[in-house]
Amino acid sequence: MAESSGNPPAERIGYITRVQSFSACHRLHSLHLTDEENKEVYGKCNNPYGHGHNYKVEVTVRGKIDPVTGMVMNLTDLKRCIEEVIMIPLDHKNLDKDVPYFADVVSTTENLAIYIWDNMAKALPASLLYEIRIHETDKNIVVYRGE
Repeated sequence: MAESSGNPPAERIGYITRVQSFSACHRLHSLHLTDEENKEVYGKCNNPYGHGHNYKVEVTVRGKIDPVTGMVMNLTDLKRCIEEVIMIPLDHKNLDKDVPYFADVVSTTENLAIYIWDNMAKALPASLLYEIRIHETDKNIVVYRGE
């Protein structure tokens, strides 16, 4: 209707979500707590030998749908960013020992979401990143939107 009145069509906003799975191990252990406090807070997740997860990460971008390309962004570019930010540094790694960020940050799924957000925000065009959603298990899901 807007076009028939001579007005340009309303700007359209779209969301794209790409899902990626990766496997990693970690141990929940805070340097700011005693060994006993760590056991109390983190329970079996404080096992000195660690434990693993098959994480599923959803990366959602939000932006204007380009009237020429019909895309918010090229999915090939989003896939490349996910490979560089998630798969290469995290897949089949020990988060605590192989990822420098977690040397002094507890490798909770909340902190993993922050790590992924911060690095995806650098890799993507400005203001496109909308949400990081991590499925740690079928029942435990963390959502982070940069807040």
